[in-house]
Amino acid sequence: QAQLVESGGGLVQPGGSLRLSCVAPGSIFRINTMGWYRQAPGKQRELVAWISNGGSTMTADSVTGRFTISRDNAKNTVYLQMNSLKPEDTAVYYCRGWPIGNYWGQGTQVTVST
Repeated sequence: QAQLVESGGGLVQPGGSLRLSCVAPGSIFRINTMGWYRQAPGKQRELVAWISNGGSTMTADSVTGRFTISRDNAKNTVYLQMNSLKPEDTAVYYCRGWPIGNYWGQGTQVTVST
């Protein structure tokens, strides 16, 4: 049973925006790096962005300048703000918490299409 719960996916037109949210138990959230991965049909799962519990961040080259990761420690929630979406951003997006354990959510579908 997934302990991380994602929300915010959906269908959006190219150039549009979505914000994904992932809520985790505090015992997981406080001590871990939190990140977003995505998996498109027929492709391997890839890392999109991560944020450490100290606030350091990284985004993949393919989304830098368009996607922003952030975390709200009071709400045990990590966000992925996605702007200027492209059809190639279409994928199932997964939240992950690591390295103290390895926790995944069940995923949320993002579809960018006209």
